[in-house]
Amino acid sequence: MEHRLEERVFSCIDNTTLGATDSAASVEQFCRRTLEMAVGSGGQRVAAVCVYPQFVEVAKRVLDGSGVAVAVVAGGFPHGQIPLEWKVEEVRRVIDLGADEVDVVINRGALLAGEENMVCDEVAAMKQVCKGHLLKVILETGELPTQELIRRAAELAIEGGVDFIKTSTGKIVQGATLEAARVMLECIQDNVKFKKKTVGLKLSGGIRKVEDAVEFATLAKKMMGEEYIEKQTFRIGASSLTEGMFSFLTL
Repeated sequence: MEHRLEERVFSCIDNTTLGATDSAASVEQFCRRTLEMAVGSGGQRVAAVCVYPQFVEVAKRVLDGSGVAVAVVAGGFPHGQIPLEWKVEEVRRVIDLGADEVDVVINRGALLAGEENMVCDEVAAMKQVCKGHLLKVILETGELPTQELIRRAAELAIEGGVDFIKTSTGKIVQGATLEAARVMLECIQDNVKFKKKTVGLKLSGGIRKVEDAVEFATLAKKMMGEEYIEKQTFRIGASSLTEGMFSFLTL
């Protein structure tokens, strides 16, 4: 049986370990297990491993040369409630340590207070120090009570120069939803319509089953085209999903 879409989705996973009990040893083991999981005729692995800042170097050492990127959360993850200069410095440091990609959080407090310039300026400042590396900005859609706020958060992040907009940190009860994903994809469509760059979409928070991942990918494919389901523009941040999808694809 062919599983073409599922294989493409697998190659778009950011295999994530962001636990309170993570250690250098557990992250090394996690990265080694990630490298063992390959699917399809080409032995395709996941897009990235996502870790806390203190584990950048161990992840980089294990994954070096594998084609699996090292993604790192920064900018005061998961709440973002630190001064902007600290956010910028944290992003700069993880890049200097070897991070290929950085996942940060939008300033939801400023957004909800109507301070839109602050939201956009913070994103732009963090993007500036990424030195060409991918910046993914988490909207934490579960904390935004209306679709209008989700849309505005996405627009401000895109205006700030992000490479990806992302649904959730995975640290609150409400994770990714199809409704939030649809609104975010509409913002991405609008950006393309005005001949600007194609922004990526990362879905995270509560995506544990193969069928859920495929449902999100199908929505993105329908709205953006089949070519969008590539790691350059589409990601799913997950922990338990990876093993489940690998098992599904290698039965």
